[in-house]
Amino acid sequence: MEKYKFTWKDLSLTDFKVYLFALFKAFIPKKKIRNLDDLEEFIQTKAAWVSQVTLYGYLKTRMGTRYVLHFDNDEFIGSVNLAKWNIYATALQDLTFFTFSYLKVNFNYEDLEKSQEIFLKILDDEISNKMPLDVIENAKKDFDARIQGISWDDYCYDLPFNPSALSLYKWAPIADELKTLDRKIVLNSVILKWDVVKKEFIERVKF
Repeated sequence: MEKYKFTWKDLSLTDFKVYLFALFKAFIPKKKIRNLDDLEEFIQTKAAWVSQVTLYGYLKTRMGTRYVLHFDNDEFIGSVNLAKWNIYATALQDLTFFTFSYLKVNFNYEDLEKSQEIFLKILDDEISNKMPLDVIENAKKDFDARIQGISWDDYCYDLPFNPSALSLYKWAPIADELKTLDRKIVLNSVILKWDVVKKEFIERVKF
């Protein structure tokens, strides 16, 4: 069988692992989240998983089984990459705020400045994965703006993942007239993925 010329070289090996092996990971025993290093890993991997499976899943749904052939198109690849990184940046913010809010409410965790420290460290680490610097800078500005108005006691229970759901709707390289028809389905698909992440976090966290 001919191998598709995905030109996924622009998408990185991490994307493949997250997208193609996500189901298999469900069968691997998961360690407890006991410290900030564990939390950082959880935030990074789960934000990547949600952003990638929802974006690629939406593209596949809209384009059909031949959607992979579009990855030979450099312009399309550029649009997918731009969408991927911007959705991921918002997903990182959402999950960072959710986890620290949950820790404060349920574990009386008070060192909330660590949320920004972890977020910035993840962004710095993503430079080696070719996350665009302008996306990183915009993500930092967005984080700063959002943290100023956050209510840590309420965030984890008050639609914490709506921004990343809206980000998929905004950035997915799909014609606007089609996205308008898909709006409710697209937003729900992201929230459902986050529900899986929320459940796992609650089961694993042992601060």
